[in-house]
Amino acid sequence: MINPMIGMPQGAEWLIILAIVILVFGAAKLPDLARGTGQALRIFKAETKGLKDDDEADKDSPAVPPPAIPTAAEDLPTTANPETDRQTDTRNG
Repeated sequence: MINPMIGMPQGAEWLIILAIVILVFGAAKLPDLARGTGQALRIFKAETKGLKDDDEADKDSPAVPPPAIPTAAEDLPTTANPETDRQTDTRNG
């Protein structure tokens, strides 16, 4: 039978990895590193849970149709008072 833990570090390897981590980060910074990692994991879990909740809420709510696109006739400007248009047009004299 194939061992599912092939490639995973065993006792002595973990000690070597721990020693390297202490040398790289320093013993004083390890608690801060662990705290930051824990906070990042909590934020990640909360965000993924929020996304799942949003997806479930979207499935429960009815679909909203997209807003209607205005036609070309609705986009044309309308003039309310033709007298004011003649006064502001400088080409008509």
